[in-house]
Amino acid sequence: QVQLVESGGGSVQAGGSLRLSCVSSGDTYSVSWMAWIRQAPEKEREGVAAIYTGVGGGNSAYAESVKGRFTISQDSAKNTLYLQMNSLKPEDTAMYYCAAGSRVGNVFRPDDYNYWGAGTQVTVSS
Repeated sequence: QVQLVESGGGSVQAGGSLRLSCVSSGDTYSVSWMAWIRQAPEKEREGVAAIYTGVGGGNSAYAESVKGRFTISQDSAKNTLYLQMNSLKPEDTAMYYCAAGSRVGNVFRPDDYNYWGAGTQVTVSS
């Protein structure tokens, strides 16, 4: 089992920045991909950024909607995943979840991830 705990959400005006953190614990050696997935009210979950955390890891991928604005990174020594979000827009408002998976076919598909945190709310006002 892997436990994930997110933090760093909050309210910000459009154009502002936030940095989300996700601390992982447990059987983290089994994880190959980690991602940030968001869900806005009455919308489906959307994978926004993912990073390969297996051997020789570091490869990352971004949804078109956040490319150039969001950066995913990890600090392996601290078992912490980050999402730096810049130039935030009102449409970025959502609950942001940290997710981890051991066998991920499509890094943007939420159902491919085995483990989830409770989420942290991000609200961007215009």
